[in-house]
Amino acid sequence: MKLEQVLVLGGSGFVGTSLANRLAERGLRVRIPTRRRSRAGHLLPLPTVDVVEADIHDDTALEQLLDGVDAVVNLVAVLHSPSGKPYGPEFAKVHVDLPRRLVAACDKQGVRRLVHVSALGAAEDAPSEYLRSKAAGEAAIRAGGRKLAWTIVRPSVIFGPGDHFLNLFAGLLRFMPLLPIGGAKARLQPVYVEDVAELLASCLDWPEAAGQTWDAAGPRVYTLGQLVEYVGEVSDHRGLVIPLPGPVAMLQAAVMERLPNSPLSRDNLRSLQKDCVVEGEPLPFGSEPTPLEAIAPLYLSPQRRRASFFGSAQHGREF
Repeated sequence: MKLEQVLVLGGSGFVGTSLANRLAERGLRVRIPTRRRSRAGHLLPLPTVDVVEADIHDDTALEQLLDGVDAVVNLVAVLHSPSGKPYGPEFAKVHVDLPRRLVAACDKQGVRRLVHVSALGAAEDAPSEYLRSKAAGEAAIRAGGRKLAWTIVRPSVIFGPGDHFLNLFAGLLRFMPLLPIGGAKARLQPVYVEDVAELLASCLDWPEAAGQTWDAAGPRVYTLGQLVEYVGEVSDHRGLVIPLPGPVAMLQAAVMERLPNSPLSRDNLRSLQKDCVVEGEPLPFGSEPTPLEAIAPLYLSPQRRRASFFGSAQHGREF
């Protein structure tokens, strides 16, 4: 089947922006829904991208978005939710109900290709509500029947310019030379956002991708503590990482999750109880993952930031 138009749910976000650029480079028309068009302003210059204001949690709107498209990529996810069993209401709405409704809408509109982004470590018996809800979302996708050619991609934590991972710690270290963190010994295998975007775009082209579940990770495993220390070195805001024991870390998270735009919750800490690493090759088909050390300095080092600022200022004066 020749692809001409792709619907990308979550297309205005971190991974979605990289994916939209790649699909546009391939000459594909890309439809991206958003609640507010202003949030996707950075995508408007792409000539084949159509930004549509729509509520993807409304069945009628979802079916209309799928009208005329050849494939859909689902990137929508949340990190926080009020607690519940087996997972909270926001996790249920976004990670479970949306995939189930998406499968039904694809069947109704005759869309036969779906790429769904889950999370490394997703499992029915996972320690966190986030990971349990991600597993339930995967089950909803697999239940789509033989008509739907689905692919599930499970990335590790994703890094790159504009991420909310390494940039978070760089911001904290700027003001906190002593940084107490929970889960400091958790093992992670961060993957570059452009590697994830390339994998997702390729999944739409590879016939062998149908019916497959693939993990996606970078070339190296770190502990969370090691990553924070590395961020401090690169950003020139070195600090002392103080690993917190479990109960104290949970208390810290309980306080922080009450803050607006909380960077940490107790459920996040529970996710760290399970190593976020892959067994075997980090990317499918032997693709070479990009080292974190090749990218992080480009957006974390103060020299790069100053060069970017002065370059932008000079460019502005020319006009």
